[in-house]
Amino acid sequence: MKKTLAILATVLSFSVHANEKLIVGATPVPHAEILEFVKPTLAKEGVDLEIKVFTDFIQPNQQLALKNLDANYYQYRPFLDDYNKTRHTDLVPVVGVHIEPFGAYSTKIKNIAELKDGATVSIPNDPVNTGRALVLLHEAGLIKLKDPSNTLATQRDIIDNPRHLKIRELEGALLARSVSQVDLAFVFANYALEAGIDTNSALIVEKGKSLYIEFLVARPDNINDPRIQKLAKALNSEEVRQFILTRYKGQIAPGF
Repeated sequence: MKKTLAILATVLSFSVHANEKLIVGATPVPHAEILEFVKPTLAKEGVDLEIKVFTDFIQPNQQLALKNLDANYYQYRPFLDDYNKTRHTDLVPVVGVHIEPFGAYSTKIKNIAELKDGATVSIPNDPVNTGRALVLLHEAGLIKLKDPSNTLATQRDIIDNPRHLKIRELEGALLARSVSQVDLAFVFANYALEAGIDTNSALIVEKGKSLYIEFLVARPDNINDPRIQKLAKALNSEEVRQFILTRYKGQIAPGF
């Protein structure tokens, strides 16, 4: 009898622990690193945080919508809104955590004024970030857009390209690798940090726009789950603020 009770207690204990698991998808740097930082805090609160690392921008949302993840942390609001619209999902932001600079890098020139006629420029190929890069090229005086306030601009919206730039659209994960292969490459800070690129070396940079705060994202059915809320509170803690400031030395900034 005692042996049976002991086994039952073990099974119940395991079930409680399993129910407290929280699976969150993230890109490697800095998202997964920040999640690793809060993992011990959540463990003390009874939440077993499991971090699934992705290297692309589509799978974390797909897996969240399919309920293979409880949440994800890798994107800002315009990207999320566009994903929901085009994929007919209803993923929801929980809390904003940090802001990453988005910039253009080069191994061939040291100043944007040195960019030659006919230079090749690589930019992201997803709708939100294509427009984001084109707006920055417009602001740098390298191209002229029909409407420079349109963050969803495409190459068809370019009305003047005086330097005859060859604009190549690539997947986000490939942009950091393209830096040495093109004249100018726009790279997301997370991929730049992962590749060892100093974000302070960007020749064109967009920094600190609140529009691009990176969010913890969940679904309508679990946004109020206590585990999600505990993670949200941990990510918006003073400890995480100091971790971001210390670990990344200004290359990314707290967004809360």
